[in-house]
Amino acid sequence: MADTRGEPLFQRLKRPNVQYLFLAILIGVLAGYGAVLFKLVLKSMQWLFYQNTDDFLFFGSTIPVWMKIAMPAAGGLVVGLVVNFFASEAKGHGVPEVIQAIALRGGRIRKRVAAAKIFASAVTIGSGGSVGREGPMVQIGSSIGSSIGQLFKVPSVHMRTMVGCGAAAGIAATFNAPIAGVLFALEIIIGDFGVLQFSPVVLSSVTATTISRYYFGNFPHFAIPDYSIVSLWEFCFYPILGIITGLVGLTFTKILYKFEDWFEAVPIPDWIKPAIGGVLLGCVFAVFPEVFGVGYGAMNLALTNEIGLTTLFILIWVKILASSITLGSGGSGGIFAPSLFMGCMTGGAFGFVLHSILPGMTAMPGAYALVAMGGVVAGTTYAPITAILIIFEMSGTYSIILPLMLTCITATVMNSTIDRASIYTTKLLRRGIDIEAGRERHLLEHMVVKEVMTSDVVTIPESMPLSRIIWTFKTENAPYLHVVDQDQNLTGIISFRDIRTVLNEEGLLELIIADDIATKNPITITTDCTLQEALDKLTDRGVSQLPVLPSGGKRNVVGTLTESAINAAYNSAIVRDEILKED
Repeated sequence: MADTRGEPLFQRLKRPNVQYLFLAILIGVLAGYGAVLFKLVLKSMQWLFYQNTDDFLFFGSTIPVWMKIAMPAAGGLVVGLVVNFFASEAKGHGVPEVIQAIALRGGRIRKRVAAAKIFASAVTIGSGGSVGREGPMVQIGSSIGSSIGQLFKVPSVHMRTMVGCGAAAGIAATFNAPIAGVLFALEIIIGDFGVLQFSPVVLSSVTATTISRYYFGNFPHFAIPDYSIVSLWEFCFYPILGIITGLVGLTFTKILYKFEDWFEAVPIPDWIKPAIGGVLLGCVFAVFPEVFGVGYGAMNLALTNEIGLTTLFILIWVKILASSITLGSGGSGGIFAPSLFMGCMTGGAFGFVLHSILPGMTAMPGAYALVAMGGVVAGTTYAPITAILIIFEMSGTYSIILPLMLTCITATVMNSTIDRASIYTTKLLRRGIDIEAGRERHLLEHMVVKEVMTSDVVTIPESMPLSRIIWTFKTENAPYLHVVDQDQNLTGIISFRDIRTVLNEEGLLELIIADDIATKNPITITTDCTLQEALDKLTDRGVSQLPVLPSGGKRNVVGTLTESAINAAYNSAIVRDEILKED
């Protein structure tokens, strides 16, 4: 190892790892001010629509019903135009788009996305959209990180760290939770807890939090109740709460994407659909003002035990409906805050029932509401560490850690067992992108068999005697012979292993025919299947090649596909992908 003790300071600062730390600080500064700008724009939009910037619960009764319906519709129309004609990435909750950019585009995000997301999400939430601020801020911060990386020509291998820095800064500045921001970026966005990723992400998160606290103060968004464990018996109830919050999270995911399907099926232009969703949403919060926008006001009431059991239970399902309408129709906003809202109402209802049955052994409902907020977040995002830490940072109470761990881990394990895809990766799966299966699977799923197969096929008739089969193996140098009938339809396949046992039986050379020793009904693949499907079949059956048949049900052999050909095609695709990223 070279001795660098005498190396000048400016030379040390030119090292790539040190430069990335400076870039992380720059990303944190820009993302922190991006969060400040986003909050100001959001407040401005709410004032533009309702001439009031307070929580809707405090002034909603003064707004006429027609305005509650017309304003979300107008906001939806504006968002629809922005998304469809300026930046399609601004649609939805943002985090899947960031994950997709890291996995498939080397972390490259269009520079216009940050501005489009700030405007579209501020209009959505300001007009009443029942979504959160964290998803937009993750996408805004990630776009800033990507833009900085592209500006300074950061190599592809480090670009995802730059994007992760922006995501961490966005979460940290939004929730005043720097540790949770770091873990969110590492757990969900980057998917790597390595030291090279950890240090820049921490710097960016701390920088953004500092800027946010300078402008908004060091205080949480919620009225956090005093939390304490009343009895050790309470630890028996938190796994039950984990199961309940997991089911709520799973229900939210399923209903959200059902609404996306329903709106997708409506035969009208896409830019109009958010306005239709706005009309439906206005009808909802005209009756239940608690679900307007982010919903922090209603959460504060639940945390301080000021909402009754019936209302708590109803608000769980109303919030699922309102958020699904907003995002399903094409609005812009996050799912983190809605998950917190649903968890708060779920935990409040659970605690209300439990405390009425066992008042001397259980805490007040607000304590369970606080823990359940983490449970639903974990049950939707499959990120239990992030969920635990964000609630811990908001509460500042160490005694909440064990209940949070029990609840969040239970919800995550149960939901990931039922459905392996989180609310983020489900959206990507619906686009045909399997992030959890890895980049390799994605590449192979976008190549078809006919592009890679070999058309040079050796076929033999069913009646060919063993002597001719042996001769064919010698002359054709083929690992397999394909047995066909009179109509050239595939009936079997013969490998050299199949004839090895009878090679020395001279009396059988003219008696045994191909039909006698062939493996009948061999596993096959068609020309329009993907290479991933072919590889799955090769792996499952333990064979090295597959006969290729034409699509449409015909049985005549048109080629063969070997495992080595799949590997070569994959390697070529990797090289092309890297060249495109560098360009």
